[in-house]
Amino acid sequence: MDILFVASEIAPMVKVTGLADVVASLSKALRLLGHKVTLALPRYPGIEASGVMIARRLTPLVLTIGGERVEVTVFDGRLGSGVELVLFDVPGLFSEGPSRLADEDDGDLAAARRYGVFALSVVELVRQRALAGTPFEVVHAHDWPSALVPYLLRDREGDARPASVLTLHDLARQGLFPREALRVIGLADEHFQPSLLEFYGKVSFLKAGLLAADAITTVSPTYAREILTPEHGERLDGVLAARAKEHEIVGIVNGIDYAVYNPMTDPALPARYDAEDTTNKARCKSALLAELGLPIDIERPLVVSVGRISTQKGGDLLATSLPKILKSDASVVVAGAGDRALVTKLEAAVAKAPERARFLGDAAEPLVHRLYAAADIVVVPSRYEPCGLVQLYAQRYGALPVAYRTGGLIDTIVDCDAALETGTGFLYDKPISTHLVGAVQRALAAMTSPRWPALRRRVMRLDLGWDRPARRYVHVYRSAVAKRTA
Repeated sequence: MDILFVASEIAPMVKVTGLADVVASLSKALRLLGHKVTLALPRYPGIEASGVMIARRLTPLVLTIGGERVEVTVFDGRLGSGVELVLFDVPGLFSEGPSRLADEDDGDLAAARRYGVFALSVVELVRQRALAGTPFEVVHAHDWPSALVPYLLRDREGDARPASVLTLHDLARQGLFPREALRVIGLADEHFQPSLLEFYGKVSFLKAGLLAADAITTVSPTYAREILTPEHGERLDGVLAARAKEHEIVGIVNGIDYAVYNPMTDPALPARYDAEDTTNKARCKSALLAELGLPIDIERPLVVSVGRISTQKGGDLLATSLPKILKSDASVVVAGAGDRALVTKLEAAVAKAPERARFLGDAAEPLVHRLYAAADIVVVPSRYEPCGLVQLYAQRYGALPVAYRTGGLIDTIVDCDAALETGTGFLYDKPISTHLVGAVQRALAAMTSPRWPALRRRVMRLDLGWDRPARRYVHVYRSAVAKRTA
């Protein structure tokens, strides 16, 4: 198949959220299955800075937006995975990079303009490819920054458009803007009505994609069910329920790229290991403790937390729980950035136990890999989690995840039984400090069991790769194409 990915991030060049990892690894997996994949992105400075070679097209795309003529310069390149790259550039539009994507862009007309022009550019690219006789079969959009694409394709290309798929990586980020956003992206006022883009008095980019995409997917089966409820539907549960009646919303659990996350080959680690021989995991732990200036005691459990610090990610729960966790004979390392108030709370909690705890802030990727390799337990305290990648990385590196029973965490972690004969982690039932601490204590107690090494090997042997998820996406693509051509 000839597939066009449309996204706002790609790892490692432009990464703000886990979406960047998924876009990079899923497109690569589809390419390895024999499909042609092209990835459309804004031309952020970080892409060329990473060393990717790109070439400028001589002829720009010309858009007309509300009577204004906008020239979009197009650049072509290719990733090491064989995925083709198409970058769109308008002077001043993408020069700041995607740093705000992890936060809400509500009310920011500059952001509406930025991703509106990006979507219009993608639609024009699709149109030109079709005119040239080499049409894309499927356009796969990811989250709100590219969700306008299916809507604009339906509005402007009608039945001639390719099939479209929209993946929801996080329904909470919706791309909500004032009504004036229609003007800055060249859409008439007729689009501002409840059956179209109007959403509680604002314009919703994400709603546009939900209405128009031929297929909708999420990043786990449990999250696909959760978003149909008022509790997790972020006020879009009615729109989603209507779509679910006509076509199932498919949940496909994310995978990880074994070429990037593999303790047997990872160049960031001081020593390599695998499920069959985990001896060198102890060496990784000793090296990290030394690197961070903590006492080198490999028998003492090492509890790690990695990720964005926010209320959604449970940063407040972790801050409240740290003093109680530190009362156990464990070392704790926290890495991440985000909400300043929560960061301050975490720093204060860590400062009370300098001999056994460290707060690293926004850690570089190689250090994050060393944290996974050194950790015995990785805490994932998210209040909701569409899928999550941290627990998958932890399992791959032989660390047991502790997480709240929600979303994709349910689909990727089986709660360990008391005898440790089954299970791949430790789940707790309520997003409150006492339950989080209780689950960590269960994990710490499990480490004293003679079955702990077998449990570690079991999680390291899990099939967490992208082959099966990628094949499921291909099935979704083929169904969407069949729906378009029926």
